[in-house]
Parts: sequence; C-alpha cells; structure tokens
Amino acid sequence: MTEPATAAHETYRAKVAWDGNREDLRAHTVTLAEQRVAASSAPERGGDPSKADPEQLLVAAASACHMLWFLDFSRRERLRVLSYEDQAEGVMDGHRFVRIVLRPAVEFEDGPEPELLARLHQRAHEACFIANSLNCPVEVEAEMNGRSSEVEAQ
Repeated sequence: MTEPATAAHETYRAKVAWDGNREDLRAHTVTLAEQRVAASSAPERGGDPSKADPEQLLVAAASACHMLWFLDFSRRERLRVLSYEDQAEGVMDGHRFVRIVLRPAVEFEDGPEPELLARLHQRAHEACFIANSLNCPVEVEAEMNGRSSEVEAQ
C-alpha cells in the first residue's frame, strides 16, 4: 500500500441485485469482485438476521480499511503481526451513524511500546479512506497482546 493519493480519482464498483421473495422481501445479493454476499435489511427493519445488512457492511468497511493500513504501517516498522481481529461496532440514532468503534486486538511477535502502537493506529486512522469519508466519529480502542489501551484516533 502507498500513502493516500490526493489528486487522483479512483473508481470502485459493487453490484447489488434484488432477490426479494415471500420469505424476505428485502433480500439482495451484493457482488464485490468475485465474491457474492447474501444480504437483507437489518433485522430491526424486518430483514433476515442470517444475512449481512448495509449497516454491517459499512462498519466492516471501516474496520477492514483501518486494519489494512495498520498492517502496512506495522510492516514498515518491521513489526511482525501474528494476528489481528476487530470486534467493530456502529451506533445509529435511527437515521444515521453517530459513532463507530473499532476494537482491534493485535498479537505481535515482539510487541511495540504503547506509544508506537498508538502512533500506528493513529496513522492507520488518518490514512483510512473510509473513516475519512464518514460523517461520524470513528474511535479506536486497541488491544495488544492481551492488554487494552484507548487510542486517540477520532
């Protein structure tokens, strides 16, 4: 990955096709690259809870974007990440997202100092295209090798 471009425009595509039926009038398929995701609306809005919904996909996009930048910046610091898992959460007020919280748990071969961990998350947050495009705070509550720490990335 490279630093975010400032002048170039890039286009990203997703195909969404309605598959509604009697069991789920909101059923649809989201095609991203070669992957198909069965989707519906959120269960609170009458959707099928076994399928992904647009709100979950937005939270997942913010989480994945942060993770990819974090892994890139960790590699640049020559830090070996053994695992990375995020239990991200988005909060809505009924009409819009008011907050997204990323809770990445990262395992390193040799963990960095807390200050470097905070810097890595801050850099990832600043580089994340998704977080930069949202109109709500994206917060990071990081965990490293089993120790929690809040990162000032909003």
